[in-house]
Amino acid sequence: MYHRTRIRRTRIRLVATVAAAGICALGLTACDSGDSGDTVTDKPKAKASVGATTGEKPAAEKPAAEKSATPDVAKVGDTIALKGLEDGNKLDVTVVKIADPAKSSDEFTTPGSGKRFVGVQFKLVNTGTAAYSDSPANGAKITDVDGQQFDSTFADITAGPSMSSAVRLKPGGKALGWIVFEVPKASKTDTVQFAMDSGMANQTGEWKLS
Repeated sequence: MYHRTRIRRTRIRLVATVAAAGICALGLTACDSGDSGDTVTDKPKAKASVGATTGEKPAAEKPAAEKSATPDVAKVGDTIALKGLEDGNKLDVTVVKIADPAKSSDEFTTPGSGKRFVGVQFKLVNTGTAAYSDSPANGAKITDVDGQQFDSTFADITAGPSMSSAVRLKPGGKALGWIVFEVPKASKTDTVQFAMDSGMANQTGEWKLS
């Protein structure tokens, strides 16, 4: 059962990658739509104030030194706004939780010798005007303090449900799930990255883990 599931997911990964490449081949203007090149952003979106979310009037204005400023670098719990290859493709991406080490939810899927699973829970919100369709795990990478990068792997963990391998969201739609990485036991994780279009989008979000 696991073998068949892995083959199916691998086929989805290949189809998503080929489809993203086809977007560039058939529509270069869309791929370059105003972007000067690849960018990595670690600037989180400002969090809405209590008054803005509840409709209540804010309390007396606090001194500038006491106001909660938006952090300079995105961390766990922060949201980064990202763009895809085509106009109208936009996501608000949040790193919700980290599970390190993460435990496999079955006895058949285990990390290799000298390695461990690390789980990152992502929340995706389609803020664009077009439908979002992708395999999100293809666009995720984790990096350790030595600069080694690791792609996602196929595994289910006890922390919660995995991110679907075929997410389709209408504008305003949401998706929540864990993406798993296999890293050496001795590695200290530093950042996690996410990009739309199976990782081929020009813009990549980055969150600090340590």
